Amino acid sequence: MATLLTGGMILGLGQVDRIYDRGYVVIENDRIAEVGAVADLPTNRTYDEVIDFNGKLLMPGLVNAHTHTPMTLFRGLAEGVSLLTMDGWYNTIRTLELVLTADMIPASVEVACAEMIRTGTTTFADQYFYMDQVIPVVDRSGLRAVLAYGVVELADPVARDRELTALEGFLENINSGGSSRLRGWVGPHAFFVDNTPETMQVERLLAQKYNAGLHIHMSTISEEDDFCAEHYGTTAVRKMDELGMFDRPMIAAHSLTIPQGDWSILSQKPFSVVACATACMRAGAAAAPVVGMRAAGINVAIGTDNVCNNNDYDLFLEMRTLAKLASFREGRPGALSAREVLHMATTGGAQALGVGDDIGEVAVGKKADLILLDQSEIGWTPLPTNSPFTALVYSVNGLHVTDSLVDGRWLLRDRQLTTLDYRAARVQQADDVRRLLERRQAAAN
Repeated sequence: MATLLTGGMILGLGQVDRIYDRGYVVIENDRIAEVGAVADLPTNRTYDEVIDFNGKLLMPGLVNAHTHTPMTLFRGLAEGVSLLTMDGWYNTIRTLELVLTADMIPASVEVACAEMIRTGTTTFADQYFYMDQVIPVVDRSGLRAVLAYGVVELADPVARDRELTALEGFLENINSGGSSRLRGWVGPHAFFVDNTPETMQVERLLAQKYNAGLHIHMSTISEEDDFCAEHYGTTAVRKMDELGMFDRPMIAAHSLTIPQGDWSILSQKPFSVVACATACMRAGAAAAPVVGMRAAGINVAIGTDNVCNNNDYDLFLEMRTLAKLASFREGRPGALSAREVLHMATTGGAQALGVGDDIGEVAVGKKADLILLDQSEIGWTPLPTNSPFTALVYSVNGLHVTDSLVDGRWLLRDRQLTTLDYRAARVQQADDVRRLLERRQAAAN
């Protein structure tokens, strides 16, 4: 199956970073076979499908490197609360999770996947439990995903045994599932805060056994460092290094308060920070030192976090927020260039999730994970002077996305979802949240 997309602007990104004002892409099966200028398009070729995308911009799909898709069910139920503190999280989200039932998960995952597809995300990293309910929906959506089973232990040995058993079952299941788009990782909610060092060691060994990475929350405030200073006389990063926790690839959401003196350790490890600027701002938290960490050699990706914190999945808006927040934190304009921010949302995210060889740029041999944006919409002009990099970060949003492909398969065509029934999922989700609140009320009584 060979598909030709021709006639519009192509933003290659990645290492080559070419821009074609009028370019073409040939997709063969699930990969990009050719990229070039329309003027160089061979005239003696035939294709199974030819698509004229004149007036649109083609670029790599975005990578949302940190979220919790089932938590669309809780949107609007944690307003005015910081979910970046143990107390705030436990007394809002955790009280809901304790009365959550498995049948409430699929519709909310479908809503989350639909919102990501509609706004230009083609790959995401998730961390949650009930993964047996999450996997089928994500697989059906067609998205590429790194799914991590979220372990919440809270120093309870019964919970520890239950969650570690569930974690290994999840890793066995997803590894044997047969989908090349889905990978299973280990998802400790937060080291030292609600995962003990004993549990951390088992998680590290499971990650090694199943060739998986670790998806954690880290340094939302100084809870980990405070614990390690009291019990070990050192920082959390240094204690984690001593325990061998950085032997496996790790993505650490937020990473707001990691001591600068520890950045050099992390830069030498397969470690990535996931900046979630909107969630941190809404929580009244500090801005992540993204500029400094990148300068120290730490890979930085971008995530939305859950939609109780954010409250949406539009990664274009997240890029804009992060870029502005970086300048505000550093006290200077352009602290992150628009091109750097786009790197973080594409190549940086792909590197963080261990899929950099396959996605993150429009280049021959890469997977055909692509999005198209309508350049006739507001925000792009004047085209001769308004850089497409600047427009993508500061002027447009995810609703400019018209089409989306993963593995060369259309997930969004002419702004219509092709793999999911968003309207039906919304109806089911409304019933699910009604039942959830009834169960919380009954538990309170």
